[in-house]
Amino acid sequence: MADLPLVLGFDTSGAYCAVALLSGDTVIAARHTDMAKGQAETLMPMIEAVLSEAAVSLSDLSAIGVGIGPGNFTGVRIAVSAARGLALALSLPAVGVSVLEALALGTDGPVLCSVDARRDMVYAQGFNGSSGLSDPVLCDFDAVALPDPDAKTSVIGHRADELAKRIGGVACAPGYPLAEAIARIAAVRMNDCALPRPAPLYLRPADAAPARDTGPVLL
Repeated sequence: MADLPLVLGFDTSGAYCAVALLSGDTVIAARHTDMAKGQAETLMPMIEAVLSEAAVSLSDLSAIGVGIGPGNFTGVRIAVSAARGLALALSLPAVGVSVLEALALGTDGPVLCSVDARRDMVYAQGFNGSSGLSDPVLCDFDAVALPDPDAKTSVIGHRADELAKRIGGVACAPGYPLAEAIARIAAVRMNDCALPRPAPLYLRPADAAPARDTGPVLL
């Protein structure tokens, strides 16, 4: 295992906390816990538990992959901040991975991925292999469009059965658990020196209204 790259992947962009550790092409430890809140207190202990199970430490890691959303604002910030902090402290590459792309990993042909955006809306994106057929969008559930009308599209993610029935696709399970998919994508991209730092993928404006009082002007 010492000769193989160790890639840690994690995500808290939804109502869960998920972590996976990849050694070469093999997942050697993973955790996933559904939770509506508390990811900030859960993420680091879960990372420590995964590393302990694999009998490795943070200093053994080769890279970090993190889910950047789209998803819950607070959850996305928790994971991205943790990845940036760990990468800086350990001098490691950190790779931001869209949750929609992670859902599509391992499924051949045209794929439509969806993530719950609440209020009967979804985040959606079409893929074909490793290439995005469309940009990620936030839209009403009833307005999700088929990425390729001439092909049988695999539909993965939130309300996949309903989406597949409505647009003529086939509902499928993801090829990999989410944290594992993030780690696998990060392992492929970790040596790309041009990669930017992980940054949240926000497709919806924040619910909080801006302050009415104008702040002081700094001269």
